[in-house]
Amino acid sequence: MNATEPRRLRRLGWPRSVRARTALAVAATAAVILAGIGWWVHRDVYHQSTQIAREQALGQLWTLTDQLKEGVIPVRSSIVPYEVVATGRRTAVAYGGGMAAFHPGTHHVLPAPTGESTPDFFRLPVNRDYNPGLRGDVAGGTYEVFTTDIRASELSRDKVAALGVAADARLRVYVVVLPHTAEEIAGTTDRLLLRAALVSLVLIAAAAYFTVRIALRPVEAIRVLTASVTANDPRERVTVPVTGHEITALATTINTTLQRLDNAAAQQRRFVADAAHELRSPLTTLLTSLEVALAYPERTDWPAAATTAARQTRRLHALAEDLLLLARLDTRAPTAAPETVDLTALASRLTEQYPLTEGPLTLTCDSSAPAHAHGNPDEYERLLRNLVDNAARHAAHRIQITVRNEDEWVVLTVHDDGPGVPAEDAERIFERFVRLDDARSRDHGGTGLGLAIARDLAHRHRGTLTLTPRTLGACFRLRLPRAPAPAAEQRFTARTLSKPPR
Repeated sequence: MNATEPRRLRRLGWPRSVRARTALAVAATAAVILAGIGWWVHRDVYHQSTQIAREQALGQLWTLTDQLKEGVIPVRSSIVPYEVVATGRRTAVAYGGGMAAFHPGTHHVLPAPTGESTPDFFRLPVNRDYNPGLRGDVAGGTYEVFTTDIRASELSRDKVAALGVAADARLRVYVVVLPHTAEEIAGTTDRLLLRAALVSLVLIAAAAYFTVRIALRPVEAIRVLTASVTANDPRERVTVPVTGHEITALATTINTTLQRLDNAAAQQRRFVADAAHELRSPLTTLLTSLEVALAYPERTDWPAAATTAARQTRRLHALAEDLLLLARLDTRAPTAAPETVDLTALASRLTEQYPLTEGPLTLTCDSSAPAHAHGNPDEYERLLRNLVDNAARHAAHRIQITVRNEDEWVVLTVHDDGPGVPAEDAERIFERFVRLDDARSRDHGGTGLGLAIARDLAHRHRGTLTLTPRTLGACFRLRLPRAPAPAAEQRFTARTLSKPPR
């Protein structure tokens, strides 16, 4: 739904309240269902009533037939219109039930029997002026008529004489099926259903409205409590209902989100405080050395002062670069298109170019097989350099880099022979501005951000960085998704393998 849709719905009179919208939607759905049920009931009631009228007409037909066979002329009082006609007579033998009203002034309404065929029923055209006293205008319609024939030759002379027909005459009995009863019953049912449907719709809409209102009370309470959460009081939490339905899940999710936001805010405050503390130390050193040099210029060793200022400035520069990189990683800023990087070649190149200045320290790379991963080469180099920098500050004599392929993963390890890391600090060392000075005494010049940046870069490339337990030193294990070798390198390898040996 676009932004203009709610305004358009309000102009059309559509309510803004969820309760009212739900009640209207439920009422509209119920109206459609009730209309379908009403139509089905109407059809069924009309069909059943018509069937009863037919059965009533058939019963009247057999009653009249039995009376005629006994030589008795039926009486005119009848709830069902009927007529008895015979061959050789111009007038009807008997009629009743308002049959004369069909065609007033005629000798009989229905035709005398001719031929040998006797239809079970047919349809009688209705005179426009006919109305048998029942509700409804049926002028111009047709009625269903049941018939049966009786031969006078099958009756005794006395019965034939009593009926007033010739000895060779054939009598025909007509009984008209009146649809008015079915129409009246169906009409009464329709009116009852209509009143019941209107009352039901009102009750259904009211029930839906108050049900939704009761169901949304916890949501309103959650809204009020969420609105009260501010930066000054981020520890406020919503009350979780004990009902266990969707509102409970909503409240739990909101509390989890608030907790994450609170943790993020606390982490940010801690990060700012730690960054300020880290910046203050070199700034204080730099400012003190400059103030002393300026206060006693004749006794100042200016080359030493400049060296100290340069060293502290480099430390500030490194710290600023690390903070900027962390800020970019935290914002999930998009990087350039990923490339296929050979981590073995990257580790070998870093091993050759890395400056080792502290004592008899050796840096080796034991891998030669290519190990490819998708990502940014500069970020991979920064990650590996941070691990090597950390190892160089704590190693006693040796740093070893190993790269190998394990199924769908590339595993790179950086192992030093320093004092190692206590097991309880295995995860804490990846936090920002954390340095274990007591355990790793030769930590000079570190900002406390190298390992944090390395882990963030590993996660950015869908990998992991962990500290592997070792009896000697610290071993950092980088695990990255393996990528296929570039096409050019695959062709070169294929050509190399296909050459015959000399």
